[in-house]
Amino acid sequence: MVNSTRASPTCTSSDVIVDASMPAPIRGRRKEGLDVRRRQQLRILDSSYAGVLSEAIAYFKETGALDRVPRYDAERGPDGPEGRGTWFYPTTLRSRPMDRADASVGRYRCCTSIGVEKGDIWRSASTRKAPIEDWVQLAIDRQRLEGCQAIFWLDETRAHDAELIRYVKPILAARGVADKFRILAPAQAVRVTLETIRKGENSIAVSGNVLRDYLTDLFPILELGTSAKMLSIVKLMQGGGMFETGAGGSAPKHVEQLVEENHLRWDSLGEFCAIGESFKYLADRTGNARAQVLGDAVDQATQGILDNDRSPERKVGQPDTRDSHFYFALYWAQALAAQAADAGLAAHFAPIAKALGENEAKIAGEFAAVQGKPADLGGYYHTDPVKTAAVMRPSATLNAIIG
Repeated sequence: MVNSTRASPTCTSSDVIVDASMPAPIRGRRKEGLDVRRRQQLRILDSSYAGVLSEAIAYFKETGALDRVPRYDAERGPDGPEGRGTWFYPTTLRSRPMDRADASVGRYRCCTSIGVEKGDIWRSASTRKAPIEDWVQLAIDRQRLEGCQAIFWLDETRAHDAELIRYVKPILAARGVADKFRILAPAQAVRVTLETIRKGENSIAVSGNVLRDYLTDLFPILELGTSAKMLSIVKLMQGGGMFETGAGGSAPKHVEQLVEENHLRWDSLGEFCAIGESFKYLADRTGNARAQVLGDAVDQATQGILDNDRSPERKVGQPDTRDSHFYFALYWAQALAAQAADAGLAAHFAPIAKALGENEAKIAGEFAAVQGKPADLGGYYHTDPVKTAAVMRPSATLNAIIG
């Protein structure tokens, strides 16, 4: 949800994002052994994946907080188009989705039957063979690159998952990699993954897109308090890639604070990571060596953001998004100036890195000076470009250096 401090008592109102809202109270109570007094706050009305979070709660009750979270990869896969196949029931009945058995005579057969009550929401998922095969191959490729534990989060007792397993197992066997993967129901998989993380090891979760939403909120929020630092890399079937980041649901609250106080706490680390992965993807597909150098330097810059705690802070007067962007530019320029793979890039960025470093305090002061007063963006959905640029780029010193 936009403001997790104002959660609905039952977590069922329209201002709550269930998958993003649940990890925060788990994180907040784990040091107390998850002694949940406001039990309504942890009620999840989702019969498919609520068990993932319930099992996480049980795990932390038994073991205590995690000390660290290594990289966690979530390979998203088939769940069907968002919104299609969703029904809202006005009365109590049995849902019987039908499948055409003989199109020539209009015959249908019942695929499954499920009991529903008034007010229930029931969603079906349909997936074609080609996306399933591509999804499995993506998991195989990722496991080969990482060499770590890989789990298909599929429940053989759930009809949709059982059908997917019928495709997954033969493909893994045909590729000779069946011994490198496990197939576990989500509640079991989350416990195994948490145990793996506690040992300081990496894990790959192979799941559908809906469950992927749960997991890319759960794991980052447990340790980092935000999913904004998460990057999802999606290779497209016909070529190309999509690089997407988390925490979009918090954007309205951030804009509200920016307009009121001229303080923006949007964490751009995911976007920084996306820039680097985009360069490396371009290098891999086209053989562009310079793109690889740029991408590798982004990795060093994002590591610098984390190592030196340069992420935005929440309150007016503290460093915000503009500060973190400055430090990303500084660390990126320094990495490019220091690398030896491309002398031209090193020569170009050396004076930029020097100027940014020498003016660090001055630039930070110019950012701090504008906070605490309302900011005029010229609109919300359609901002004024000139006014927005003035708000987002208030440091004349930085502007002069980067041109």
